[in-house]
Amino acid sequence: MYTLKIGILFMPYGWFERLPDGKTTGVLAGASTVFFAYVGFDAVSTAAEEAKDPQKDLPFGIITSLAFCTLVYILVAGLLTGVVHYSDLNVESPVAHALSLLGFNWASALISTGVISGLTTVMLVLYYGLTRIVYAMSRDGLLSPFFSKVNAHTQTPIRIIVLCGILMSMIAGLMPLGDLAELVNIGTLAAFAFVCLGVIIMRITHPDMHRPFRSPFSPLFPILGMLSCGSLMAFLPAVTWLRFVVWLVIGLIVYFTYSFNNSQLNHAHKR
Repeated sequence: MYTLKIGILFMPYGWFERLPDGKTTGVLAGASTVFFAYVGFDAVSTAAEEAKDPQKDLPFGIITSLAFCTLVYILVAGLLTGVVHYSDLNVESPVAHALSLLGFNWASALISTGVISGLTTVMLVLYYGLTRIVYAMSRDGLLSPFFSKVNAHTQTPIRIIVLCGILMSMIAGLMPLGDLAELVNIGTLAAFAFVCLGVIIMRITHPDMHRPFRSPFSPLFPILGMLSCGSLMAFLPAVTWLRFVVWLVIGLIVYFTYSFNNSQLNHAHKR
């Protein structure tokens, strides 16, 4: 009886349920969607070439930021559901809305301003990471050399920056935010799962490779990472999976028609 009451209080929508229209609801479905809030901490790794001490600073930055964000998210969620009924939080800006319901309109306006500022900084960080990843792929031969040209004055890949900005603006303006978040989530989760798999494979195939940073208790954490990411992917809607498969097929076509024959790693193996 107590378990049932606790479940109704903290999980009114249950663990997981797939609705007739293909959408999903429940705690696990929400976790697979709210994962979008964690996208960005991994962008720290894209600045490795520009860091003074990447072997020390990058692991510390990633792990510390991830732990801090998790703690803040838990505290905010707990406080919100403690002061406002959960049925009133299904809005675009729940924190600001909760403060408005409590009568703190000035705090609601302050939070809304902070949200806009925070989203802007997150967008810039992700934008920065995307351009550097595309630049590195182009430099390694996985994409056309057109994308690896660096401006002589600013020493930045301006071509990538402009093209990515135009593409992101078009997608943001034409695609619903919810669908876009789910597509970003499934792509990021799949990338994390493949990275975990790659860590295990590299440990087996290249055991003597120099590793400035080692994951402890290997392969425990890579296996846990693959299982957790794969589980969250399983709870995303079917239409998101369809879009992901189509995008993955396009990527594989590009890889086997261009990248495989032009990558530096493939040339090194041939030599």
